[in-house]
Amino acid sequence: MQTIWSAKFAHPLDGPPLSFERQRWTTPDADFIDVDVLPAAAAATAGRPAHPMVVMFHGLEGSSGSHYAQALGAWCRARGLALAVPHFRGCSGELNLAPRAYHSGDFEEIGWILGQMRQRFGAPLVALGVSLGGNALLRWAQEAGDSAGRLVNAVASVCAPLDLTAAGLNLGQGFNRWVYTRMFLNTLKPKALAKWRQHPGLFDRVRMLASRSLYEFDDVVTGPLHGFSGVDDYWHRASAKPHLHRIRVPALVVNALNDPFVPAHSLPAQCELGDMVQLWQPAHGGHVGFSAGRFPGHLRTVPDTVAGWLVQHG
Repeated sequence: MQTIWSAKFAHPLDGPPLSFERQRWTTPDADFIDVDVLPAAAAATAGRPAHPMVVMFHGLEGSSGSHYAQALGAWCRARGLALAVPHFRGCSGELNLAPRAYHSGDFEEIGWILGQMRQRFGAPLVALGVSLGGNALLRWAQEAGDSAGRLVNAVASVCAPLDLTAAGLNLGQGFNRWVYTRMFLNTLKPKALAKWRQHPGLFDRVRMLASRSLYEFDDVVTGPLHGFSGVDDYWHRASAKPHLHRIRVPALVVNALNDPFVPAHSLPAQCELGDMVQLWQPAHGGHVGFSAGRFPGHLRTVPDTVAGWLVQHG
């Protein structure tokens, strides 16, 4: 109920619609990504010290229009903070050019995007990743090690599937399979088919169309397209959980214990972390379903608690 309500019925915005400015950046492999930027309100920041820019990496098939991005945008706007929402390839409403798309362990893309943010905007950065974006962001921090602090002052993940095998298999069962998996495949399959037409023979089209779970889809499409031998190799190597001790910047890792996507038994314990990583595992919240007070509610937990923590460390 928390997951579905917040995604479909809660009110993420206070005030008028957000006015994002879209920028198109050319990637090193001659592809593109689209970045939606909510500039800092000059009047709200006049005479104050420079605030960090908040960067948010969205979840699977998400965008700047996702409920959590809108809630975060409203929070940033009210405080005069700049927000940037980079879209993973193919998630901004236009098919990208290269054979590849995006995946849960896409730390090289995360690193390139953060480097561009630092060069283009100059402000200190704090980064937040939601679900898939959270796992990918943590994987970047792990791989970057001591150098991560050159680009960001702090990172946070919200409802990230830190153990991709546990989360992926969980999404293939029962209610999850019939509701959430079907929802994801309803957009992933048409995109994959368009990608196959763009690059004929890129993967087994028949197997892709026949897939009925994320395990099957990732085995034929996501894994092989991004250099993995298959879904098991992909989920194992892309999972952030085994490497949390390698993070060298302040990091907050948030997972609700009743998340229908991420089994509680798969979450890390404090003893598995490095000194820079802080866990927060509330009993309630679903999958990015944190609502304040009662239904209907605004999505307050992600901006007030998580973004607030990031800005304090920025």
